[in-house]
This record gives sequence, C-alpha cells and structure tokens, in this order.
Amino acid sequence: MHFSLIIPVYNRPDEVDELLESLSKTTYTNDFEIIIVEDGSTIPCGEVIQKYLLQLNISYYFKENSGPGDSRNYGMAKANGEYLIIFDSDCIIPAQYLDEVDRALKAEYVDCFGGPDKALDSFSDIQKAINFAMTSFLTTGGIRGGSEKIGKFQPRSFNMGLSRKAFEASKGFGNIHPGEDPDLSIRLWNLGFETRLFSKAFVYHKRRIDWEKFSIQVSKFGKARPILNSWYPEHNKLTFFFPTAFFLGFFISVFLLLFTFDYFLQLYMLYFFILFVTSSFQNKSLKIGYLSLIAVWKQFYGYGLGFLESYVKVIILKQQPEVAFPYLFFKK
Repeated sequence: MHFSLIIPVYNRPDEVDELLESLSKTTYTNDFEIIIVEDGSTIPCGEVIQKYLLQLNISYYFKENSGPGDSRNYGMAKANGEYLIIFDSDCIIPAQYLDEVDRALKAEYVDCFGGPDKALDSFSDIQKAINFAMTSFLTTGGIRGGSEKIGKFQPRSFNMGLSRKAFEASKGFGNIHPGEDPDLSIRLWNLGFETRLFSKAFVYHKRRIDWEKFSIQVSKFGKARPILNSWYPEHNKLTFFFPTAFFLGFFISVFLLLFTFDYFLQLYMLYFFILFVTSSFQNKSLKIGYLSLIAVWKQFYGYGLGFLESYVKVIILKQQPEVAFPYLFFKK
C-alpha cells in the first residue's frame, strides 16, 4: 500500500462527512487507506464513518485529547502506507488529488511535500475573504497559496505529505500548536530531508471560523513565530517582522495626520485599494472584496500584535515559551 491518509478530528462529524464524501469520488485507482483519529471528542464521528466503510478503507481510533500534532503522530504510527498524507478535517479533497501526488512523486521524489489550498464556490463570503487573506501574494507572499519563491517551502499540515522514513527519523510533530508545521519542516531540513511544493495537489480548505476565531488564530500564529526563531535562529527572516511593522506603521501614519503629513497614509490606502480590486476580481464579488479588507486587517493586526508580545517575552525578556504561553503547548 502506497498512501495512508491521516485525519485528526475534534468534534467535527459534519466535516468528516464532507471530507470522506470527496475521497469517495477519487480518480485514483490504487489502494489507499484512511486513518481517522478522534482526539478526545465529545461529539464523535463514528456513525458518519459507518456510511463509507463499503467504499473506503477506513481505520478509526479514539484517544484522549492531546492536540492535533500528537494525533497526527498517533495516526502515522498506526499507518501501513509507505507515504503518509495529512489533512485537516475541514478540507474537501479534489478527485484528482492522489493522482497529482503520485505523478509528482514519480517525477521527482521528495520525502516531504505540501500543497496549496483554494476556496469552493459553495464557501461562504467570509470563508472566501479569509482564504484570500491567507493565500494571496499581496498578503502572505503566496506561501500558503502556491508560491515557492520565498525561501524553502514549509508545508502546512492541512495538506502535507511525509515519507515513512522522514516520519521515523523526525518523530513527527512536536507539542507546540500552532507552529508545529514549520517546526517539523526545519527539523527535517536539519536531518537532511528536502521539502517541496506540489502546486497541483491542492485541497479546498473550508476554515469554519468566524471573525473572532480568525483573530485568535492569527494571533497564535504570531506568538508562535518568535518561539520558533528562538529555537532555530539560523532560519530567522526579516519578513517575519512585516505584520508588526505594518500595523504599527498604520497607527503612526494616522498620528502624523495631526501634523498634516498624509503621505504614508496614502500609501496604506493605495495598498488597501489594490487588495479590494484584486479580491473583487478574483472572487467576482465586490462584497467579498470588502470583506477581504477586514480579513487582511485582522490578519496583520492579530499576527503582528501576537508577534510583538511574544518577541518581547521570549526574545528580549528570555522567558521560557512554555511559561510565557502555556496555551500554545499540549502536554504529551
């Protein structure tokens, strides 16, 4: 068996239903297995899985809650496949996905890959706006949406593949969350493994979150980055400071209006106008273009403020990350 698909889930049976339905339509003709790891859910998905047992080879495990990283490791340890592919439960998988992965591995093998994410027409307007904010070249440089131009590619665990050899050598994900994805990528590089983007192996990432949850999520992303920088200073980049500089610069630009100096604020307005036009055009909706401005601001502000707080505590004050931000770490 070549592929084992690992799916951790926590209280999301509806998501698992959509994901398994999409996998039941795969065009891939070789055998593959699906391993679903219920991470201490109080709303399990066992009944949903029963619907697909005649169509798909599914193994279902229930364990105490220990976070997504540890649950992925649990599933990978149980897997029989030579290559382990990890999805988040809120993903919908295109029918050709496994064929694209198989084709890419045969063309140029790599021990770890990541794929981009896209939005379906059926997604809500807010989901499409958040997808734009998270994947656009204008916001993240496209590192989550398919660009491979900024340094080494760091796969994200909503759509990630890992050879058994790489998993056994690295021991999989650590206990930080979020931040477990770049942590694993860097450890793989240090072990001599390569990572690469498979641009055609995309998934539809639903991101069932509202504005409040999105703000909390990006804030945690920002807090995790200085922690990773303290662990792996050789991989620190100036670009990691950009969101913090962006939101601080915006408030400075507003303050400068008191002195009738509006040049910097005009640059910000131009940038937001370009975002609005680009998102409106891509999504064919002025409403989504407007919502994308909200999503981008929340992204930069939440990430930038979280980064600043973590940088002060971890880098300047030398606090232990587990003490400064205990909620970013799961106990194993």
